[in-house]
Amino acid sequence: MTKRIAFQGEPGAYSHQACRETYPEMESMPCRTFEDAIEAVRSGEAELAMLPVENSTFGRVADIHHLLPDSGLYIIGEAFVRVHINLLALPGVTLDQVDRAMSHTMLLGQCREFLGKHGIQRVTGADTAGSARHVAEAGDPSLAGLASELAGEIYGLDVLAREIEDHGNNSTRFLIMSREPDWSRRGDDGMMTTFVFQVRNIPAALYKAMGGFATNGVNMTKLESYMVGGSFTATQFYADIEGHPDDPAVKRALDELDYFTSGITMLGVYPADPRRH
Repeated sequence: MTKRIAFQGEPGAYSHQACRETYPEMESMPCRTFEDAIEAVRSGEAELAMLPVENSTFGRVADIHHLLPDSGLYIIGEAFVRVHINLLALPGVTLDQVDRAMSHTMLLGQCREFLGKHGIQRVTGADTAGSARHVAEAGDPSLAGLASELAGEIYGLDVLAREIEDHGNNSTRFLIMSREPDWSRRGDDGMMTTFVFQVRNIPAALYKAMGGFATNGVNMTKLESYMVGGSFTATQFYADIEGHPDDPAVKRALDELDYFTSGITMLGVYPADPRRH
């Protein structure tokens, strides 16, 4: 039986592209929400989930950091996907026939130059793949969609223009989640460790907690805070560091962090994606 990997969104979404590129041998399983994708793995309906956590242009993906600590899943890998935006239209339609383009508001904002040059109005859609599907179903030659080439393939649309984004370095980082953790060393580009923690309620606790990473030469590539439990005083921190927990320097840094925190939850240890650098 073919194993499945769950993602949030409709077929043709960039998360679907991430699944195809990273696990081409697995069946991609679309889910309505991030919670549904997580539950699909928890229930055994899917083996893995592909969840976006941040975009190089727009920052972190809302909700994900809140969902991960309580998901019951573990990070076993990461994937970086280049977001190439394509203008998709009904078969046989030419560029001069298009006067409106539909997509998620984020993608519309990334193609201002191209759309302005061709006098194409922006129409906000719920998401990228859903906009492509709407174009296919509407049958209106004046309406195009902005989405992945995969979405065009799925919904039978022609690509009128490829890679029309204003900036050529837009990427999304995904985390690959599994029911079981994998603490082993693997990959050829080093290891990453991700965890969440809450600092103790003492003066300069965060500064002191972070000191161990600096003094031990451990590179922290991400540190973000967010409120928990609806309280302005309960702050949780999400961190990515380079290295494996068994590395002597990482172990010392985590021991020091433990002293100044009220709890550390390991979310995963996984090989760094070579596209990270």
